[in-house]
Amino acid sequence: MKIDTLETWGIDPTRPLVISGPCSAESEEQMLETARGLKAIGVQIFRAGIWKPRTRPGMFEGIGSQGLKWLKTVKKETGMLTATEVANKEHVYEALKMGVDILWIGARTSANPFAVQEVADALQGADVPVIVKNPVNPDLELWIGAIERIAGAGITKLAAIHRGFSAFDKGKYRNEPRWQVVIELHRRMPELPIICDPSHIGGDSQYIFEISQKAMDLGLCGLIIEAHNNPAEAWSDAKQQITPAQVGEVLQKLVIRQTNSDNVEFKQSLDELRQKIDVLDNDVLNLLQQRMEVVKEIGKNKKENNIQILQSDRWAQIVEKAKKEAAVRGFSEEFVEQFFKAIHQESINIQNNILNA
Repeated sequence: MKIDTLETWGIDPTRPLVISGPCSAESEEQMLETARGLKAIGVQIFRAGIWKPRTRPGMFEGIGSQGLKWLKTVKKETGMLTATEVANKEHVYEALKMGVDILWIGARTSANPFAVQEVADALQGADVPVIVKNPVNPDLELWIGAIERIAGAGITKLAAIHRGFSAFDKGKYRNEPRWQVVIELHRRMPELPIICDPSHIGGDSQYIFEISQKAMDLGLCGLIIEAHNNPAEAWSDAKQQITPAQVGEVLQKLVIRQTNSDNVEFKQSLDELRQKIDVLDNDVLNLLQQRMEVVKEIGKNKKENNIQILQSDRWAQIVEKAKKEAAVRGFSEEFVEQFFKAIHQESINIQNNILNA
């Protein structure tokens, strides 16, 4: 798969890519005022939602095609590149006809291969950057598949947006970051630029900086931040939008880490510590192997006595004990719970094979 560098998009590649603008286009005045503020702090790409796929009927679903004219006015006055979301072939045709510079595919669309293929077919022969948001669920193969479909249309200016994943049980953030999914995407597609969407992950403006910093620390190449000239009056997602001036404050506070260092002592120290990690990882695997041998014995006993695999009370005891140990050892409860859930699932798989051999 051929993926061009961000420099080919016509932006400055020496700093993190920043895309910003309102969740929804509401009026030409709102668009221009927001764009002027963003231009003043050095943002190169202006975004706005023209068509909005909403969760429930009756919600504001976007201003529609007339918003494309406002995007064109923004570009003419500020010189910024423009970007909007497309969800079907009609959106693609209209956006390209009006000269929108960058298109992105939303989370609901990327979860539907038929919809992505329709967009890809409409993009045949176009020379436009396309960014693919992760699907609403943490399905890496579905995300990669969406990217591959767009690449199959001949699009080489490609990127991904990490906007978090929906969950039934809501935690601190609106959408779970599940950074490990993004890390795995980067491992599988190292040439693909990945942009973080802290607005949709957090769902609240108070979390934008901390999520943005985490994204930069992990080496993501940019941010897409929702900004509005008057967030309190926004027609959609008001809680997660900030003013252009606040976007500037976020960007000023960000610490951008180096990808590497020429410091010889640092490299030697890092190599030594990584060797220790390798040894400890091997110890962990040996302990897990020993634990699973015990699991096999338990499975045999259950089979001989015709006992079901899942023992809910026992599992609850393990989780509660692990959470208490997490606090003592300086681990987060979330990490320890996820770790033991993975172990428990493998234990169930092993016992299931024994009971049904």
